[in-house]
Amino acid sequence: MFVDLRAAYDTVWHRGLTCKLLQLLPDRHMVRMIMEMVSNRSFTLTTGNSKRSRLRRIKNGVPQGSVMAPLLFNIYISDLPTTDLAIMHADGDGQPVEGVLTKDMATVDEYLQTWKLKLSTPKMVSAAFHLNSKEAKRELKVKYNNEILPFCFEPKYLGVTLDRSLTYRRHLESLRKKLTSRVALLRRLAGSGWGAGAITLRIATLALVHSIAEHFVPVWCRSAHTRLIGPTINDALRIVTGCMRPTPADNLPTHTGIQPAGLRRIGATLSLVRRAMEPGHLLHLEFTRPSSANARRLKSKNPLVPTAQHLISLSANNNVRAAQWADYQWNAEWTDSSTRLRILITDTGTHASGMTLSRRAWFRLNRLRTGVGRFRSCLYKWDMASSAPCECGAEEQTVDHVVLQCPIHRPPNGLHGLTVLDDETI
Repeated sequence: MFVDLRAAYDTVWHRGLTCKLLQLLPDRHMVRMIMEMVSNRSFTLTTGNSKRSRLRRIKNGVPQGSVMAPLLFNIYISDLPTTDLAIMHADGDGQPVEGVLTKDMATVDEYLQTWKLKLSTPKMVSAAFHLNSKEAKRELKVKYNNEILPFCFEPKYLGVTLDRSLTYRRHLESLRKKLTSRVALLRRLAGSGWGAGAITLRIATLALVHSIAEHFVPVWCRSAHTRLIGPTINDALRIVTGCMRPTPADNLPTHTGIQPAGLRRIGATLSLVRRAMEPGHLLHLEFTRPSSANARRLKSKNPLVPTAQHLISLSANNNVRAAQWADYQWNAEWTDSSTRLRILITDTGTHASGMTLSRRAWFRLNRLRTGVGRFRSCLYKWDMASSAPCECGAEEQTVDHVVLQCPIHRPPNGLHGLTVLDDETI
């Protein structure tokens, strides 16, 4: 049952907030100072013809946009009968669930009336999560004030779309559309003649693409449908690096210094788990209870608790803090890889050298590093050229031939020049 409050911050009862602050803070002078900042506010209304109403005093609410407002509101509803504004109950039959949720709604309503808060009925929906396909179209009938609340098959909670079996497919499909629009915006910044530099595009990728691609990522990162957003994220990295589409996807993060998307998700999950292991955290009991308590959960759904315990054991064995675990894992995987790019880029912790070059030089450098570019061997493979010989007479113009042997196109210092980027090579 997903519950929403109507004008939550604007309806906080000042006297009730004072009582709860006095229970929490031992210093009544501090409470008085806080309440003076909250209550000593007024407003006027100005119309389009410059008419102004008389000054009126705000009797309820906390100032929205202020730093204190979320904290004060959390204190105000800290004794809510439920742990959150999402009421849950598990049962094998739908009728007991309906009865329990109806009683819970009555309890919540009584609390809200006592503390002068109101529910936003149009935004309240019920939902059911299960794997019983025979009951897929069944709607729960939860009542509030003798009225049946609407049922939603795919509710959205805190920006995450939930489906009946919690596969998160709908959420990831929607996320892919958002990422596609962000990548299109990034592409506009990357014009071949006037576009932004590689460093600017890297920052824009983190701000525009990865910021929304990792929203509540510990919730859905174990879904099998995360593959839906992988190609779109790779498109953003190709814009930053100038690499062509046939370039192996595992080479893209190394050029930008941005961790692979999968490792970023695991790192975010580990960070959440480390915080949850501290007493007082909302999920502390969930992660510290015996493993037998989670025996009813299906292994095929990759539940969070076993995954979290595995991550904690890995980070403990490697003696790496949670914030550094993803970097350590990425560097270990890169060291063990057999790609030719590892010879040119040895450190995955920072972005590859050459990002300060001009855009055209940066593109050429990355295509030489990856071996995927407008070489005649590649063009012949893509049916864009009738033959693969090099202008120097060699049978095939590959990247190794261009860098090491070709008397026409070879860089002045060969492979070493591409590694250190000396002045002659640039």
